[in-house]
Amino acid sequence: MMNRTYRNVVNWLSPISQSPPLRPAIETLCNARKLTEALLLAFHNPIEADYTIYSKIIQLCIDLKAHKQGRLVHSHLITTGFPSNVHLGTKLIIFYTMSNDMVYACNMFDKLPERNVVSWTALLSGHSQNGYSQEALYVFVAMRREGVRANQFTYGSVLRACTSVSCLNLGKQIQGCIQKSRFLDNLCVQSALVDFHSKCGEMENAFCVFESMAERDLVSWNVMISGYAFRGFSVDAFLLFRWMLRQGILPDCFTFGSILKASIGGGKGSGLAKVSTIHGCIIRLGYGSYSIISGALVDAYVKCGNLANANYLYKKMQNKDRISCTALITGYAREGKNSSGCLELFCQLRRMHREIDSILLCSMINICANTASLSLGRQLHAIAIKYQSTLDVAMSNALVDMYAKTGEIDDANNVFHHMTEKNIISWTSMISANGAHGRGVDAVSCFKKMECEGFEPNDITFLSLLFACSHNGLTAEGWECFSKMVKKYKIIPRDEHYSCLVDLFARSGCLNESYDLICRMNIKPSASLWGSVLGACRVYGNMYLGEVAARHLCNFEPMKAVSYVVLASMYSAAGLWDSARDARDVVQTRRLTKDPGYSLFQSDNDMLALPPTG
Repeated sequence: MMNRTYRNVVNWLSPISQSPPLRPAIETLCNARKLTEALLLAFHNPIEADYTIYSKIIQLCIDLKAHKQGRLVHSHLITTGFPSNVHLGTKLIIFYTMSNDMVYACNMFDKLPERNVVSWTALLSGHSQNGYSQEALYVFVAMRREGVRANQFTYGSVLRACTSVSCLNLGKQIQGCIQKSRFLDNLCVQSALVDFHSKCGEMENAFCVFESMAERDLVSWNVMISGYAFRGFSVDAFLLFRWMLRQGILPDCFTFGSILKASIGGGKGSGLAKVSTIHGCIIRLGYGSYSIISGALVDAYVKCGNLANANYLYKKMQNKDRISCTALITGYAREGKNSSGCLELFCQLRRMHREIDSILLCSMINICANTASLSLGRQLHAIAIKYQSTLDVAMSNALVDMYAKTGEIDDANNVFHHMTEKNIISWTSMISANGAHGRGVDAVSCFKKMECEGFEPNDITFLSLLFACSHNGLTAEGWECFSKMVKKYKIIPRDEHYSCLVDLFARSGCLNESYDLICRMNIKPSASLWGSVLGACRVYGNMYLGEVAARHLCNFEPMKAVSYVVLASMYSAAGLWDSARDARDVVQTRRLTKDPGYSLFQSDNDMLALPPTG
């Protein structure tokens, strides 16, 4: 193929008047980046061409990423029988590694008549840059066995390979070699050592190397700050950032991205203050218009809970990308607010023909679940199938939850049964869905099937199961599950578990058992727990226990009217009209208001449809 292309070029050539000497003419063309003219001139005068000329042309092919022309030069060298040497061969190795053709690069290396540190480093660096880190380490070991001494570029490349595969032991051996060499004080080598230690989690060693550096550039500062931010040492990242500024080193986009990541780790309150401070610094230094910085700021504000600032920044972005849009939608989904705004953002992303990923779709499906938007959820389900022929676990779990919360339990079951892979969240979601739709027996059956398939339940699984049993009158099954949770799985019950168990006994009419359980509990009863007992006492007419529950409930929530209303209703049912009037008088005297109930209604005329994909 390469020889045929070469013949086509030769046939196309017209006679070119020579302008001796040849080397300056080709050097001039290469400096002007005129590759085609340089190739024509060299190929038309193969006798006068030398190593320097071909090296210049191959370097230009590397600079321009001209894959076809570079292979053409190599074919021409083979066809004309041009003898190879280490310098020209190394250039070809670099060209093939740039083309991600490591097979040709290795073949070229094996055919070299002699090898020096540059050719070894070219092959090693090529493997490292193209993701073949293990092979890069093998090349370094072979180079050492050949007795070739490494240079600063060799050490930088092999340390990057060690970092990529987290090969800590070999990296420390290479550090020992560096300490014995003359490159110990080399800035690039020291920065590579800092990067190696920080990305392998050895932050103390990274800082030791960093502190010993006589000279530090922005790259070395960025490596240290990024390492601290990634490992969760936000205080250290900020201290280093301040130190850098005091040294007169101005940050760049990478620095701001790392320090924003560190800002989020301090909690919403302190994190928001830090993000605002960094935001002001970004504006003062003129980085406010950079899309990558704006996206990082949107993500930081979202994670600190300030969706207003995140939305404002997103609207000002000239080039709105998928990452920042996903961050904003995820934030709205987490807060459970502004579902219409999320939909508009999602539609905008689709109109811009941006790529839709599973994280974004999961967030949108969660919003549909929380707002009971079944029609929109079905559209998103169709989009998910279009982008993923086989839905992943997270997407399937989100769909199960969405269909369950919108009342479509059969669709939830259908998604669940078609999942190729399930995790504990999948099973818990299905147990919860069955329990919420009055299918307590199915919930228990699902739990048993989960155990048979080898999944170990967690505390959330048992909470969903106890809820299903309590709301479906499965007292014996609920008590059995609670006992299994404590005895078999050694899970310590939380107050939510006890509340479900108390509610289980109360709903089945075992009021004395529920009260005994409250008295024997190791935790302090909550308002929801006493509320369950009070509601059951009203249903079963247990006046004495109802008064006890109401007294405790009023102590927990003295300004809520619901306790007094339920107590008054219970007195009325028992014919104790004076007591009922006294309970209602408390509501009027304290001017207590009952929280109104509400329903969500979605008209067909108000239904929002997603725009079609392009």
